[in-house]
Amino acid sequence: MTDETLVTYEMRGNVALIGLNRAAKRNAISDRVVEAISQAVTRASSQAKAGVLHGHGAHFCAGLDLAEHAQKPLIDAVKGSRRWHAVFDQIERGTIPFVAAISGAAVGGGFELAAAAQVRVADGTAFFALPEGQRGIFVGGGGSVRIARLIGAARMGDMMLTGRVLTAAEMERWGGVSYVADTALERAVEIAAQMATNAEFTNYAIINALPRIADMSSEDGLFTESMVSSLASMTDDAQVRLQDFLEKRSARVKDPNAGEKA
Repeated sequence: MTDETLVTYEMRGNVALIGLNRAAKRNAISDRVVEAISQAVTRASSQAKAGVLHGHGAHFCAGLDLAEHAQKPLIDAVKGSRRWHAVFDQIERGTIPFVAAISGAAVGGGFELAAAAQVRVADGTAFFALPEGQRGIFVGGGGSVRIARLIGAARMGDMMLTGRVLTAAEMERWGGVSYVADTALERAVEIAAQMATNAEFTNYAIINALPRIADMSSEDGLFTESMVSSLASMTDDAQVRLQDFLEKRSARVKDPNAGEKA
């Protein structure tokens, strides 16, 4: 079971809400928090069809608990970083999609956690920073891969070197935020609920195939796409959904500009 003194767990329909619960510390991530996140994600993977990551209180997550980190021997720091990688990989390449609902700080490791989700929603209070350069440290929760792929290595380097802080609107323009909303958690739950209605195999393929294809050569990626596409179309779920579409029992894609069927 999840240690809900550190990370809360709630089901809303088919959506699991996983909440960082250290508001007094701006939801800073300690080793115990990492393990509690792992437990919650494992639980959600067996009970839910989509998940939402959020922070209790005013902030999503202010990053690494530096008081704990400063006391670690070198090898323990390496092992700790690798554990973050493994746990955040449960989110990025697991079995269900996740949405990060960001209010207040998404700083350092908090931004790294948000980057592991498939979708990020921020409200007007959200701000993003990577102050590792000023702290004399380096990202260790997967940011050099995940954040760099979202916003580009040059922009990530800018944030780390200068201590630059970005608003939600600025981060959306950079590609690190998917949606800016009045209420991040409410909008994130809506998006997750929509994802939960998708075919289970397709969600799994999107989560797991897309990042792997991005690591491949173009030719290998296209070959893999053909395999995954063919597998997806063979599932019973796909057969039913395609037949519903052909027989006009499901909605067609609408043009958001004209409000008409496309």
